[in-house]
Amino acid sequence: MPRSATYNHSDNDARWQERWLARGAFQAPQAPRHPAYILDMFPYPSGSGLHVGHVVGYVGSDVLARYARLLGKDVLHPMGWDSFGLPAERYAAKAGVLPQVSTQENSANYRRQLQALGLSYDWDRELTTSSPEYYRWTQWLFQFLYKQGLAYRAGGLVNWCPEDQTVLANEQVIGGKCERCGSQVVQRNLEQWYFKITAFAEELLEGLEDLNWPEHIKTLQRNWIGRSEGALVRFRVNNLSEQLEVFTTRLDTLYGATYLVVAPEHPLLSSLVTAEVQPDVATYQEAASTASALERSFTDRPKTGVFTGSYALHPLTGDLLPIWVSDYVLMTYGTGAVMAVPAHDERDFAFARQFSLPIRRVVVPVLGEDPEGIPDAPYAGQGYLVNSRNLNGKSTEEAFTLILAELGAAGEARTTYRLRDWLVSRQRYWGSPIPIAYRASGEQVLIPDSQLPVVLPERVTFSEKGASPLAGADEWKEWVDPLTGEVCHRELDTLDTFVCSSWYYLRYPTPNLTGAPFDREALSKWMPVQTYIGGDEHAVMHLLYARFICRALYHAGLVPTPEPFEQFVPVGKILGPDNQKMSKSKGNVVNPDEVISKYGADALRCYELFMGPFDQEKPWSTTGIVGVRRFLDKVWRLYELPVGAASEVELQCLARLTQAVRSSTELHKFNTAVSALMEAVNAFGQLPSLAQETRRSLAILLSPYAPHLAETLWEELGMQGFVMHAQLPEVQEAYLIEKTETYAVQVNGKVRGSVEVAAGTPADVVVAAARQLPNVARHLIDSRVVKEIVVPGKLVSLVATPLHEVN
Repeated sequence: MPRSATYNHSDNDARWQERWLARGAFQAPQAPRHPAYILDMFPYPSGSGLHVGHVVGYVGSDVLARYARLLGKDVLHPMGWDSFGLPAERYAAKAGVLPQVSTQENSANYRRQLQALGLSYDWDRELTTSSPEYYRWTQWLFQFLYKQGLAYRAGGLVNWCPEDQTVLANEQVIGGKCERCGSQVVQRNLEQWYFKITAFAEELLEGLEDLNWPEHIKTLQRNWIGRSEGALVRFRVNNLSEQLEVFTTRLDTLYGATYLVVAPEHPLLSSLVTAEVQPDVATYQEAASTASALERSFTDRPKTGVFTGSYALHPLTGDLLPIWVSDYVLMTYGTGAVMAVPAHDERDFAFARQFSLPIRRVVVPVLGEDPEGIPDAPYAGQGYLVNSRNLNGKSTEEAFTLILAELGAAGEARTTYRLRDWLVSRQRYWGSPIPIAYRASGEQVLIPDSQLPVVLPERVTFSEKGASPLAGADEWKEWVDPLTGEVCHRELDTLDTFVCSSWYYLRYPTPNLTGAPFDREALSKWMPVQTYIGGDEHAVMHLLYARFICRALYHAGLVPTPEPFEQFVPVGKILGPDNQKMSKSKGNVVNPDEVISKYGADALRCYELFMGPFDQEKPWSTTGIVGVRRFLDKVWRLYELPVGAASEVELQCLARLTQAVRSSTELHKFNTAVSALMEAVNAFGQLPSLAQETRRSLAILLSPYAPHLAETLWEELGMQGFVMHAQLPEVQEAYLIEKTETYAVQVNGKVRGSVEVAAGTPADVVVAAARQLPNVARHLIDSRVVKEIVVPGKLVSLVATPLHEVN
């Protein structure tokens, strides 16, 4: 059968995908000698399927997995589905089916699309978080944390959507409104389940130092954990027996405190409010409940508040400080109360200006500066104390210790964290049931391990809004305690889907284990995950939760490593052709099925990696993928060249290519690796022949990026096995040293210039370079070259005849 002029992706893509699966080409060994655990953040299988914006991360991880195999590594590269969650429940409600059905269909479609890309996943290890076989162990994890004192139920403020009747995560609140229905979100105090992540705050902070993660991701986590060194100051309130506690990092400014502010949710607020202002405070609290914590933290937000009618005594001066309530103070930071020092804090300054409260300067940057008068702006830097009695002239660093000593029992050094415990309750159906029941007395009872999983009931009624369907599952709600025979009622909240994804990396090494969630011995061979790839929008929540769970299990001796992910590689988004985020509503979604059908899986893979740096955003362009497809056809035609001995030029080109692909792939600079392949193919195409070893090496180097084409070429070369299991070529250092030759160039016996080329350059290429010299070209005007003489490494002699003589 004659060889086609262009590469036939339609036949070869499907052919190789079937062979790989049939022969178990991607299966990870049970006992790895040289392990490489390469993992994607597993996707949420939505009803609309994948678009090309999702593809780039999966292709990048596949390149690393295939590259690791070429290095002789035993690769664990699995895939699964993060399939619980509110979007799936909404989708099922609209479709009139159970989420169990729609999720299975969506996952099957995602699997088909990923396989069509030629991704080398070990499908024998596929996980689905919404399957009882998986969430049985998510429930075990809840039990483990409960027994360790790390899971508890308590009242707390949450984002509440009155339309959907559910708690929302912070990222589901956009501009104070529910991202789905647009309803105004309110802050509501509910009894909820929490995981005590704060118990690991310091460990999570310190552990970042040893991780091979981008610095900006580490910074996001450091800021989220928010470690602060400061002091707790206790203020007596004139009409209360309780004291109002304030945490401050600037104890040196204590003499500048002119009022106090408490959060609208502060537990002492009702006691602080006097009868005259009670209606105003109640109205203010209601209004404040519609703003999210994120919005309230913005420094440029207009300051609002109400005077409570109460005063606190300054612990050093005895001055009466008015106590206000304002939503710029959060219960989730510090103690929910602040001592306001408007001369030295931006938000306090704005609030004082708004309500004409005193502003007293107590720190100046330079000794001798006049501290009197109202400043135009707050000064938040370090310096020297003024208006601070006997401490005037002291540095701000000295003042901390001196003021702390003055306070005595009214103050103490304290380290606090911005981090708050992880709220894991969700008032929805489609999530893992929480394995807890309640006696009539309200006492909590853990569902016994022998009765796990607590399986979701299927006879439920769905609606697009309202309470969880579990509230109407009357039979399911009742549970009989096997120890006492008492009829209890089950917990109706389900777990946050982040719980499911906080430990899935531990399940992949032994996905079919029935007696435990994971096997420690297997984990000791594979963990930690060598490379974890995903969107940096999960830099705080998911990555932090996964680190917490891993550390909790590590402290109990159940897993071998304290950190789950050795290296994290963020993925930049692929935007639509309009340079906007891809979405159905914008009409800018590009379907990978259509691209693969027209251009082939390898063209899509190479184009998405060639578009730009892996971690940066870039817009989709159809003309761009056309160019990449032409490159693949060039590779195909390159193998039609005659087989010959490798020239010096060919060996140099191959050495440069090998070095470029190796270094670029290892640094995740996939775009420069594809660019190097393109340059090398162009250079090889200028040669009269191509050595067999060059053909083999090129197929191997190409295989992580364009595996279907590489396998086809490998087969044509008569090689045994798959190219993915070949050995990566070594860099031939000797050929990286550029060897050149200088040719004198004559025209009709007179030297008109010289040309320098790589040693071993073919004669026709040397002649072409010689004729491009300006002085040579000038002496060939109106002439025809009738003879070309090349003395290797020395001379190019051109014999030319005027055109009129030729005629």
